[in-house]
Amino acid sequence: MPRSHAKPSAKANSAPTSDPPAAAPAHDIRVGPAGWSYPDWSGYVYPSPRPKGFHPATYLAQFFDTIEINTSFYAPLRPEHARQWLERVSANPQFLFTAKLWQRFTHDLFSLGSGSPESGSAIPSSKGGGSSAAAQVKKALAALAQPADVDLVRAGFEPLLEADKLGTVLLQFPFSFHRTSETSAYLAALLNRFATYPLAVEVRHASWNAPEAFALFREHRAAFCNIDQPIIGHSLEPSAESTSHIGYVRLHGRRYDTWFSDDATIPSHERYNYLYSTEELTPWTARIRTVAEQTRNVFVVTNNHYLGKGVVNALQLISLLKGSKVAAPEPLRQHYPELDAIANKPPAAPTLFPLGKEVKR
Repeated sequence: MPRSHAKPSAKANSAPTSDPPAAAPAHDIRVGPAGWSYPDWSGYVYPSPRPKGFHPATYLAQFFDTIEINTSFYAPLRPEHARQWLERVSANPQFLFTAKLWQRFTHDLFSLGSGSPESGSAIPSSKGGGSSAAAQVKKALAALAQPADVDLVRAGFEPLLEADKLGTVLLQFPFSFHRTSETSAYLAALLNRFATYPLAVEVRHASWNAPEAFALFREHRAAFCNIDQPIIGHSLEPSAESTSHIGYVRLHGRRYDTWFSDDATIPSHERYNYLYSTEELTPWTARIRTVAEQTRNVFVVTNNHYLGKGVVNALQLISLLKGSKVAAPEPLRQHYPELDAIANKPPAAPTLFPLGKEVKR
């Protein structure tokens, strides 16, 4: 499909005074972090103490044209919160939210094992254990047919959809969600149930890297989410697939030592405690451009959120894609000198934003 040529937001993508090097246009590519409510971002991404009237979404919308709402994964959004967030980002006319679908539909309805949501056994195939698989799918489909949970999700998304600010709803499945005839049937039913939304699907097991899977996505006009994750066993490897008019990319970091760990002594945030190097990001800019050539809108989300590392990498990706320097949060620059090379303004005085207690990177 032809690429759109909407003018980028000057506020969110401030240009340097010098002429940037030639690069492919990135006006239909929105890059941003996954979520904004992280206590460890205080003094890193956000100023500390926060000034009166400060809101994270308003602050981030100065630098990014998208944020992935992750609270919608844990519970349906409250419509009044969605309306408030719309107002918070209204100064950036290019801004679009993406939002994760409630885990009720992607995790809770199947027996996906214990411990980490990325561990546990796969849903059994119809080849051996077929009755168990059929029973799980029957249970999941029955729950999907109940209007109450679906209506809760729709009520939360409706304000964003009505305002034309809902770029995509992401259906995120765990590694244990392997491709079988049963899981494919359930995914098709789920896509039908929420077909009124622009949809993207994240799967993490390599069994989904198959022509039949891509055909299923295309049939339901759902975007295949290209991901970066630790490649362990049958993990899905980096890709540049396009199956709808939307492109979706998510970067999770490469913490091989904690990704599948069930060690209760390791904090959960350690799975996302990873900072990509420029050399690691560069191949992804090529993949993102490949996806953009086949889609109208691309969303790139950095989920390596601990201590603002995903914000750093999102800014670096924007700079690489635009071939120019970008605006960067001042607190973040004091912790990550990597940003000085791409920031479009000199650093402010170190005392501009008093920083909180230093946390080891």
